[in-house]
Amino acid sequence: MRALTIVKQKGQVSIIVALSLVALIGAVGLATDSGIAYLIKAKLNAAVDSAGLAAGRAVSQGASANDQIANAQAAAQTFFAANYPANYMGSTVVFNNPTVTLNGGQATIDAAASVTVPVSLMGAVGFNLLTLGSTSETLRKNLDLAFVVDTTGSMNVGNVPALVRAGAISFLNKLSQNDDRVALIQFAYGALVLDQINPVQRGFNLASLTAHVNAFNFGGSTNSAEGIWNARDQLNNKIASANRSSLRVIVFLSDGSPNSFSSFFTFANPADCTLAGTISTSDSTSSNAPSGLLNPNLLNTPLGGTCSQAQIANSASAHHISQLPLWYNAHNINEQIFPIVTNTPRVVTQDTSTQAIAWTNVNNASRNLLEAMAAQSRAEGIYVFTLGLDGTGLSTPSGPNSETGDTVLKCMANTGDALPRCQATGIGQPVGVYCHAINANALIPCFDQLASAILRITK
Repeated sequence: MRALTIVKQKGQVSIIVALSLVALIGAVGLATDSGIAYLIKAKLNAAVDSAGLAAGRAVSQGASANDQIANAQAAAQTFFAANYPANYMGSTVVFNNPTVTLNGGQATIDAAASVTVPVSLMGAVGFNLLTLGSTSETLRKNLDLAFVVDTTGSMNVGNVPALVRAGAISFLNKLSQNDDRVALIQFAYGALVLDQINPVQRGFNLASLTAHVNAFNFGGSTNSAEGIWNARDQLNNKIASANRSSLRVIVFLSDGSPNSFSSFFTFANPADCTLAGTISTSDSTSSNAPSGLLNPNLLNTPLGGTCSQAQIANSASAHHISQLPLWYNAHNINEQIFPIVTNTPRVVTQDTSTQAIAWTNVNNASRNLLEAMAAQSRAEGIYVFTLGLDGTGLSTPSGPNSETGDTVLKCMANTGDALPRCQATGIGQPVGVYCHAINANALIPCFDQLASAILRITK
């Protein structure tokens, strides 16, 4: 019989277990510290991005290049510190002032940060610190902007005028007086270009714009198309192609839907009026007959003479407008870009035979023209940003098709929640932002939102 021999290997097993334990601790440490590093890296990326964007907004402030750079760097430091707290998860961070390069009205901000993180269990395999880094580049493009403000009678309620003025001035102060170009337009029955855009020289006169905003008077009906027509004219026709900025924007403020439009109208007696004018009606009920004509180049002024006695729904009147024009042509009788008579998106005919028919056609044409002019602007590479002040015209259905004003403003801006027909029209066109101010106190936050969105555009 053979004897059973037992060999004791206790020492070897202990060595193997010890080595395995080191490897196991290293693996656990790698998983643990990698998870921590992932969280820190995500926080660092967000902080660097926010710092770059803040610098891009602040670089517009300052009377000199040195002031602009200093403001951009100060804003970057403030926003980085707000988004990456000191000693976050035990890390040590370094964020130096970003590099700001100014070139021909454009600013490039390069920001970078690094952190060191003490490891936990990975120290068992010889690692004591992890080093992580993040970089961002923000381009603040030069800007041509047409600022269009509704100053109709419906805005003349309570503290709305004062807050419109304050919000508009706050918005203008976020732009670069040296590098951006701005046109200021207000509209009611007609539109006024209060400040023309500079055709060649960069910059704008903030003092002039501020004075004009503070002098806003509110009254009259809503001829929105006249406001945006002038905005597009400023951006396209006042500046030669070679001098245009790489970023062109219309900012449009209103509290409801349009109910008026301008053109050359055909009178029963052709000699009654040979001037272009604005025809206006209520957007609430067909019991209000359309009236006019008003001067499209002034806010609230009749054309005068027989032009101011038009009764388009009264065929017995000596001043009856016998039909609506086929095309919008308020500034050039031969212009044929924007149709008035159309089957889409709202049906408009030339018929003015009854008050109800005339009311329907004038309202539908007013809305169609506004959307068409915004779409044409976007087709020309112009962003459209809209701000709606909540009121009866913005959130309450009105007009022949029981529409709300905010649906029109979303359509103008080409937002993702616009009506499907608007989204179909806007395919491939610039996408703007619509901000709904629930009351006048929300105007300044809305203006801030639009300014931030505009200054973040890099394409």
